[in-house]
Amino acid sequence: MRKVNLGFVHGNRSKKPAKTLDKTISDSIILLYRNKYQGFNFRHFYDYLLEEEKFSVSYTFVYTTLMKNGIRSPKARKATKRRLAREKLEKEKKLKDKSEDEIEIIVNHEVSLEDSHPRGEKPKYFGEVTEMDGSSHLWFGDVKACLHLATDKATNHIVGAYFDWQETLNVYYHVFYQILVNYGIPSLFKTDNRTVFNYNKLNEDKRTSNKNVLTQFGYACKQLGVDIDTTSVSQAKGLIERDNGTFQGRLINELRLNNITTIEGANDYLINIFVPKFNAKFALDYKKFESVYEICPTPEKINYTLAVLTPRKIDNGNSIKFKNEYYQPYENNELKCFRAKTECLVIKAFNDDLLVNIDEKLYELRKLESHKKYSEEFDKITEPKKEKKKYIPPMTHPWKLASFKMQLEKAHTEHVYA
Repeated sequence: MRKVNLGFVHGNRSKKPAKTLDKTISDSIILLYRNKYQGFNFRHFYDYLLEEEKFSVSYTFVYTTLMKNGIRSPKARKATKRRLAREKLEKEKKLKDKSEDEIEIIVNHEVSLEDSHPRGEKPKYFGEVTEMDGSSHLWFGDVKACLHLATDKATNHIVGAYFDWQETLNVYYHVFYQILVNYGIPSLFKTDNRTVFNYNKLNEDKRTSNKNVLTQFGYACKQLGVDIDTTSVSQAKGLIERDNGTFQGRLINELRLNNITTIEGANDYLINIFVPKFNAKFALDYKKFESVYEICPTPEKINYTLAVLTPRKIDNGNSIKFKNEYYQPYENNELKCFRAKTECLVIKAFNDDLLVNIDEKLYELRKLESHKKYSEEFDKITEPKKEKKKYIPPMTHPWKLASFKMQLEKAHTEHVYA
């Protein structure tokens, strides 16, 4: 047997380095990922290990531990996926001696400028360009919902976010409301070609009362001086598309982790917890940028700018049918009567107040109940509470029926915001 000269043996032989972590930590990390944080990308999982599980490890250690145990991140890059696939192929076919050129197919990578989407410079100012989009997905529960986002292109700061079951005008109004209240009036929205932003050319007989209000967002933007730029190319608004991917990779798992299954709970978590956390982690500090947001309008102006305008006619019963209910016009608590077939414009404010423009004058709309709430003969009448007088804004240009009709006619050949 060969003798070992002890004089040449290092004193640390067979000893573990002082920085070596206990194997139980690796086992705990793997167990946590497979049972509690399944589906999280590695960086998101690492954030929760530090913040929630109070682990004191490096990201490299977490990444290496998971990869060694055959766990791949859902957000793995294409290069990582190719490498793992190549390693698997080499293992299965015993191609250890073959070069990478024999495994991959050599192709010409050059593409024409028309088929490419080169990265461009970001805007200089905060509020100069705001990208908006909706993402339909199984965000919570087993029914698809739509997440509506608005992102400032210069800073990647989420300025508005809201959940609803579908991508609708009402939800984009909620996002616009957040922007107006928290930041002011932006300069330009960059969106896709949905009818919420860009009027569809439809035959008059095919247009329904629901479709003819989809031009309203652009009409509201016009009153505030906000431009809209629509595109059918997703790469033209790549920032919001990337943010949608980040939200899908993180928000879905956080909603599941917090047992959130309702749209109300999802909106509360989204607006009050997730978006501030996202902005702190991924966005630039917008306060360090010069802003081109204009001063926030008054609450009254916001309420009546983010309104839905719908043409109607008064029927033989001096009533207006709106959303399957009948309403009548009032002025100073007095019922006003008009000739049948008189044209009018119903104005549904952002807070759901209803007004009507008849002959270029605004009136309050009150719902006509199918039955009286009490009987003057048989019920004991208590002194009714005095209703707070409803705010009736001054008559303005956007609510004039002639102006609105002209806008709808223009929409047949031009964008609604033109």
